[in-house]
Amino acid sequence: MVAIKRALLSCHDKTGLDVFAQALAAHGVELIASGGTADFLRQRGLTVRSVDDFTGSGEQLDGRVKTLHPKIHAGLLARRDDPAHVQAVGANGLLDLIVVNLYPFRETVRRPGVSLAEAVEQIDIGGVALLRAAAKNFAYVAAVSGPEQYAAVADALRAGKGTLPAALAKQLALDAFRLTSTYDADIHGYLAGTAPAEGAAGLPASASVRVRQRQPLRYGENPHQQGAWYLPADETAWGLGTLRQLQGKELSYNNLLDMDAAVRCLLEFDEPACAIIKHHSQCGLASAAGLTEAYARAFACDSESAFGGIVGCNRPIDAALAEELAATFLEVIVAPAVEPAAAERLKKKPNLRVVTMAWPASAGAAVEWRQLLGGWLLQEADRLLLEPKSLRVATKRQPTEPERLDLLFAWKAAKHVQSNGIVLASRLATVGIGQGQPSRVGSVRLALQHAGARARGAVAASDGFFPFPDSVELLAQAGVTAVIQPGGSIRDADVIAAADRAKVAMLVTGIRHFRH
Repeated sequence: MVAIKRALLSCHDKTGLDVFAQALAAHGVELIASGGTADFLRQRGLTVRSVDDFTGSGEQLDGRVKTLHPKIHAGLLARRDDPAHVQAVGANGLLDLIVVNLYPFRETVRRPGVSLAEAVEQIDIGGVALLRAAAKNFAYVAAVSGPEQYAAVADALRAGKGTLPAALAKQLALDAFRLTSTYDADIHGYLAGTAPAEGAAGLPASASVRVRQRQPLRYGENPHQQGAWYLPADETAWGLGTLRQLQGKELSYNNLLDMDAAVRCLLEFDEPACAIIKHHSQCGLASAAGLTEAYARAFACDSESAFGGIVGCNRPIDAALAEELAATFLEVIVAPAVEPAAAERLKKKPNLRVVTMAWPASAGAAVEWRQLLGGWLLQEADRLLLEPKSLRVATKRQPTEPERLDLLFAWKAAKHVQSNGIVLASRLATVGIGQGQPSRVGSVRLALQHAGARARGAVAASDGFFPFPDSVELLAQAGVTAVIQPGGSIRDADVIAAADRAKVAMLVTGIRHFRH
């Protein structure tokens, strides 16, 4: 238990402070407060001792130095079980609880037009020092770092008749260290952003990511692995963070990965579109005038693999589509909304997870992280859009207008399959997908196997260049009429010659979309 006899209060945000201070005073806690906080509490009838009186030293540097004083930090850091510590500080010098919140640095730098000088003025020094000192000595001192903690601390103090449970003091210390860590990271991030780039290719020389747990998961990828879902600590929820589950079993680690893959793919489309994902792999994708048709055509691409998959739609789900979705076993349906009649139909499948989310305007984050053994990779997100005007026709035959539309569709689909990726498409729907193979020609064979007779008259997209003519020759033999690919192989001339011999039209993009 932590006995609370003397408290130090120094707060920029006074929300709820008077009520909390009254609760402290009701238990006989002596209140010590810095300038503005002391004035605030006195105006509300509380007896408060000033920091100046406690330390015997006034504020300095226009208030920049108030609580940075040996007597205050000795009172916080003294071990109560060490007689030498207690003797050095004196019983009247011990501080048992601090109530501190920090200058609003993050809120300041988010204001339009804020200057560097204004931002620097909002870097709290004394408050951070107080929190760290109190949190370090949590066995004897409680560190209250935000108004949201006041009620719980007051209730515990009341229940403990002037003492706090050791577990609560430790939790308050953890909260304080988390706050100061995030605060320092905010300062670093802001100052790094105002300086010239230090790292290669405009990426920072040092970086950090701050997250908070949204919810624990039953397990990770496999039952023997723990898992949890985290969101950015300092951002308003967006994307999957806005997710609202309407029905079904709890979401799993793998469900979230597959939903992320589906939504990222659908963000490529302004028109109605449907994506089916299984084990983080695309099973089918289609765009059409209506979602019901888009789903039917995406499902037809690989109906066997779609069993037990995840369906993503970029428009609200209506009753007609719900009827089709309910006809097969699916793990998750994710969409911007579900109409009431559709929701009633889907309730007949109680284990089916039905999820809505605020549909993002873009893929969001400008950078992507990946973990290595003993390190991390950081890269710009692949948000490069293909400009149709930049396409080059490499073959003698120009693609027809329907072929060109399908080629652009297939290119979007290929961007979201695992490399090496080959996508066959017809009438704005995938009909065969080959992905994740060590060789490009291996992905071609897999895509053709899935497509079967549907390959005849279809077009093909490749996420990377063709290293040899063999892939184009196989596609042509199966009846594929047009191809889109990045180009850039030392054998481009041979690849183009193979296309010309087969009268296959070929567009070259000059960009690639590897996805490993």
